[in-house]
Amino acid sequence: MKKRKLRVLASSIAAVSSIAASAIALTSCGGNNVTVPDITEKGTVVILATGGTIAGSGEAGKETGYKPGSISVESLIASVPGIEEIAPLHAQQVCNINSDDVTSKVWIQLAKTINAYAEDPDVAGFVVMHGTDTMEETAYFLNLAVKTKKPVVITGSMRPATSISADGPMNLYQSVVVAANPESEGKGVMGVFSDSIYSARSMQKVSTFDVTAIAAGPMGALGFVRNKEVFYYEESIKKHTYNSEFVIAPDDKIKQLPDVAIVYFAADADPSIIDWAKAHSKGLVVAGAGAGEFSEKFIKKLNGVVSDNYPVVISSRIDSGVITQDSVLVKKAVAANDLPAQKAAILLRLALSKGYTEQNKLIELFKQY
Repeated sequence: MKKRKLRVLASSIAAVSSIAASAIALTSCGGNNVTVPDITEKGTVVILATGGTIAGSGEAGKETGYKPGSISVESLIASVPGIEEIAPLHAQQVCNINSDDVTSKVWIQLAKTINAYAEDPDVAGFVVMHGTDTMEETAYFLNLAVKTKKPVVITGSMRPATSISADGPMNLYQSVVVAANPESEGKGVMGVFSDSIYSARSMQKVSTFDVTAIAAGPMGALGFVRNKEVFYYEESIKKHTYNSEFVIAPDDKIKQLPDVAIVYFAADADPSIIDWAKAHSKGLVVAGAGAGEFSEKFIKKLNGVVSDNYPVVISSRIDSGVITQDSVLVKKAVAANDLPAQKAAILLRLALSKGYTEQNKLIELFKQY
């Protein structure tokens, strides 16, 4: 028995070493030109890799101290038993970076790439592999910027590929299951993580280390994945993907989104940071306390900067709840509805890219999306 355990351990270490040896150094991304090959097999799921923990490599067995975005997409796919039996796969390494380094240039490149592939009738759906830190932001951007009813699924992992019980292979397997399933069509961009399916609008990271770190708060999961089956129970009613007005076409000339600052309010916070924000951005999102509230000093400062040329959106630092327009303390500002600050900033940036700055127009957009 001891010899068998040793052989199993040796085999596991060899597998981890094999994955680590496949590390690559591809960090350039965010290019404006997008070209995609013709897909030759009907029902193909396109896997677009951007890096993150799921492509992380480090000391064999350890969960920390690894380098995100260092393993190729081909090596990750090869490490998932049976994944090729779900659907024909086509992999593309968009970039290989830590998700904290993702910019609007990367978002735009992803949207253009998905929109280009979506025109191919042989493509059934998409899986985007991504780091978890900013996964919810990329998901929400894509939810507004891609124009297709074909499933777009984003996933990642909390443990690097070289750790014991890495969660990446299962998340990738389940994401392909969801992307290949015809029932997934028209539901917008979704996150798949630890057996659960979430809408891009509701998903958020809720833990610094737990393998169930992606969740959806009070909105809950859209459904679940068990083996090769998908079970749906809910769907988002907000505008997204095929009925969004913010779609970025493959030949669109936009290279990056207008800058929007986020200011986090805390007790005794210095409002002069708002002056800095206005000087360095085209718009502002304030993560207020409670239902989007802040001090009298903040109110005075915000009243002095908000205008139809410099929009201010009021969100909350609280994980759940809604900001109503009639409760906004700065009357020329816009309520973020239930969007957290990081997602409110994405919607505002897209609105600014279309030239929308007037309060009533922004109020309507935050209700619709």
